[in-house]
Amino acid sequence: MKKEHVIDLLPEYLDNILPETKSAAVEKHLSACTQCQKELEELKILFKAIADEPNAVPSDRLRNRFEKALELEKATTTKVVSISEGYKKSSWASNMLKVAASIALLVASFQMGSVFQQKKSNDDLAFVQNESLQLKQTAMLSLMENQSASKRIQGVNYIEEFPNPDEAIVKALTNRLRYDENDNVRLNAFEALSKFTSSETVKTAFIEALGTEKNPSIQIAIIQALVQIQEKKAIGPMQKLLEREDTQPFIKNEIKLGLPKII
Repeated sequence: MKKEHVIDLLPEYLDNILPETKSAAVEKHLSACTQCQKELEELKILFKAIADEPNAVPSDRLRNRFEKALELEKATTTKVVSISEGYKKSSWASNMLKVAASIALLVASFQMGSVFQQKKSNDDLAFVQNESLQLKQTAMLSLMENQSASKRIQGVNYIEEFPNPDEAIVKALTNRLRYDENDNVRLNAFEALSKFTSSETVKTAFIEALGTEKNPSIQIAIIQALVQIQEKKAIGPMQKLLEREDTQPFIKNEIKLGLPKII
């Protein structure tokens, strides 16, 4: 259990139905596995939402409507004038049709109630998922401001949880790229941002970082990314790097190879 995650056992663990030995093993694994800890917290949120969800039963309003319809039907069917046998048969058939219509109305009402209940459940699930996403975003932004470089890298790598990050996340990542003192944090921030090069914020951050970045590996990576998206605003900063005496020869060579593809 040290090497394998225990995600499949977490629902039974939360329900307290695991054997004692397995439960102890799960707890031991959780103490050292951040991924499973995160899954456990998300399951707790989901279980709480399910526990708070009311049972899908007909509402008092629906029951009252049915009882009123039934009373009205009784009042209508008792007003029968006996004229002939043929009329009685006709009245009986008419009443049967009314009863059938009432039953159909009741079934339709229950079906509508079920649809509304399902919609409410879907809305609740969407709410839980949004809350979970907000928690992840808060954790990510907090980690990126941590004093520990390894924690900041962990925060940057949280980007995998956000296929469509909002502006706050993108801004936080660009700040790590431009201002973080640790080379590995800046490199991880670049790799995270390189998935969103269609963003003007990301393009601007790459161009600005190109003029201040001192790590050759990150410089090369930024140049290649700007060349790949053919960002014309990068032409000026690249030419300035070519003119600077302290620019490494292989960096200048990379720029010379890339500039014609942009121009």
